[in-house]
Amino acid sequence: MSAQPRLDVVIVSYRSKGLLRECLRSLRDHPASGGMTVRVVDNASGDGTAEMVRREFPEVSLTVSPRNVGFAAASNIAIRAGGAPYALCLNPDTRVTAGALDRMLDLMDERIKLGISGCRLVLRNGTFDYAAKRSFPTPVSALGHFTGIGRQRESGVLAAYRAPEVQSGPVDAVNGAFMLIRRSALDEVGLFDEGYWMYMEDLDLCYRFAEAGWVTWYEPSVTVIHVKAGSSGPVRSPRLNYAFHYGMFRFYHKHYAATRGALLSAIVYGGIAIKLVLSVARNAIKSPVASWRPARLEHAGRRG
Repeated sequence: MSAQPRLDVVIVSYRSKGLLRECLRSLRDHPASGGMTVRVVDNASGDGTAEMVRREFPEVSLTVSPRNVGFAAASNIAIRAGGAPYALCLNPDTRVTAGALDRMLDLMDERIKLGISGCRLVLRNGTFDYAAKRSFPTPVSALGHFTGIGRQRESGVLAAYRAPEVQSGPVDAVNGAFMLIRRSALDEVGLFDEGYWMYMEDLDLCYRFAEAGWVTWYEPSVTVIHVKAGSSGPVRSPRLNYAFHYGMFRFYHKHYAATRGALLSAIVYGGIAIKLVLSVARNAIKSPVASWRPARLEHAGRRG
């Protein structure tokens, strides 16, 4: 009987066949030592993705969902199917680099209090993806981030969403594009909240890990390429826009509302609603043919 692999790689794909092919090639070229399984859940792409995986990557465990169940639910399917001590949630629009998996796994082995870790994400043009690390949002930091004011600053409460003060080490949250998770911590805290169809589910998981006493770690010495918006596209459809803003609402309502005053919560909910309307209108101008069809996924704070 073969030994348990060290790592389960979990990839959720929706109509990203070309990107997924490159991602799987990078995993084949740069595997983790100690053994790993790669599990792809295809969210009813209907574009030949499943056939490509079967034909070109027979070593990959493939699940084809009859409908698009979203990122959280699809990831949970693959996580439950595995049994390795670590699970890596990886976007199909990423490419791992030489030694990246081993260095991240060794880090988790060495620091037993780490429940989640993430690495430096780099865009195709070589620039840093600021969504690689984040602080838990506050009304002020979210306002700074989404108005763009905070993105122009290197410090202060308006810039806090991007966690600019953290260069390496403990951080509130890392990006679900590359999220390495300790399975024993998942067993304790629980899997992704499937109430999020997509967006904010990674932030929610990091928040619940922190509440349970687990540390989330940002490791900039390891680099992974992230083709930002590679699956969702540069302009969100109305449905994606709704999912993004619903994720914001759900996160605030679930984790913050009970300790905030009714007036503040009403202001936050109203702000989310206004932002949704403005975002849908702006994207309709950019792309009049934006569709309501389900899509996956670029992932909440991906944000960047």
